[in-house]
Amino acid sequence: MIDVLVVDDDTRVAEINAAYVAKVEGFRVVALAHSAAEALARLAEMRVDLVLLDHYLPDENGLSVVRELRALGHQTDVIMVTAARDVATVQAAMRHGALQYLVKPFNFAGLRAKLEAYATLRRTLDSVGEAEQAEVDRIFGTLSAGTIAPELPKGHSPTTAEVVRQVLLAADGPLSAQQIAELAGVSRQTAQRYLKLLERTSRVRLTLRYGETGRPEHRYVWVPST
Repeated sequence: MIDVLVVDDDTRVAEINAAYVAKVEGFRVVALAHSAAEALARLAEMRVDLVLLDHYLPDENGLSVVRELRALGHQTDVIMVTAARDVATVQAAMRHGALQYLVKPFNFAGLRAKLEAYATLRRTLDSVGEAEQAEVDRIFGTLSAGTIAPELPKGHSPTTAEVVRQVLLAADGPLSAQQIAELAGVSRQTAQRYLKLLERTSRVRLTLRYGETGRPEHRYVWVPST
């Protein structure tokens, strides 16, 4: 059984997320917390395998909590569950060791996909000692379930693909390649290369925006999983 701590400043949202977790086989919620201090206190008094962590907390932000966890020697895994959509926060979460990042609002299916991918990762890690390259690739690919397929063509980075995905997820509507490039911190050429890949795999939909004159502008929107 995987023990989960749900951290969200909104008590109602925390209860909804906890109810979602309880519906996924193999997971149970052992505590709720509504602030960074409360989260750290819970982690100090009980064993927790996974934290579903909001970024916007009343005393500190979620990334501060992750930094504090690591400084205290806690190896607890973290999935960010937050309305924070800026790419800088997404990148910082990755660098601080968050395993997944789920943008609010989301439905049960969205959270279940993250939890099931995490459970698969734990089973994989528990079943191996030393790993050959193929096994390492499989371990790193596990958490891509429900996001971007791990088998990207040669020359494509899963990290860049994930950043582009997060930019599209955070958008209120279709974005141009130039807008995506600026938000993702990559060149327009790089953005277009990843957008074409995601369009071919049906994860991104291309739309056309017609102006008064000239060629129509290509705009892109993320296609939710069904």
